[in-house]
Amino acid sequence: MTDETAEQAKQTELSERLAVLKKNKAFIVGASILAFWIISAVFGKLIARYDQDFSDYESISSAPSLKYWFGTDSNGRDVFSRVIIGSRVIIVISFLATLLGAFLGASLGLTAGYLKGKFDMVLMRILEAISAIPVIIIALLAVAAIGRSSSIITILIIGFIFTPNVARTVRAAVLGESELEYVAAAKLRTEKNWSHFV
Repeated sequence: MTDETAEQAKQTELSERLAVLKKNKAFIVGASILAFWIISAVFGKLIARYDQDFSDYESISSAPSLKYWFGTDSNGRDVFSRVIIGSRVIIVISFLATLLGAFLGASLGLTAGYLKGKFDMVLMRILEAISAIPVIIIALLAVAAIGRSSSIITILIIGFIFTPNVARTVRAAVLGESELEYVAAAKLRTEKNWSHFV
């Protein structure tokens, strides 16, 4: 009976959260946009009106029209079709870049917040210096230094750019948690440092 009650409580809580989200217009709009791009990434070839490499040399750099909804580029290629088909690459890059930034930022933030002292001070100054540089400058410097651009380089650059923001957020949370009693108790039990992170 206890298990059934707990299961009902979880279902009730879930349904209440869904009801709140359904009333949130910003969530509905955001979810709709995200769903559109996910569908475009999965079924891009079916949605696109033309092949991504198809060129109409009679309509080079044309304005949006019924034939070409977003117009054409300097090579006569349909911009709408290229945007839809290219969404798959964009979604993969954004997901991996976010994952990389979150992992690096969380790792640095955890370490800085736990160790504190000189390591924390030096690391935070470095991250603040990186954050002060405009994003476009970092991207241009990276591409110029490497000499070429690719999906992997784009992922690394975006992940690197967002690492300081994540690190500062995680560090602030760790500094607050590190002063709590359960952390002090773990230190008194001489537990290993990695167990404190967990």
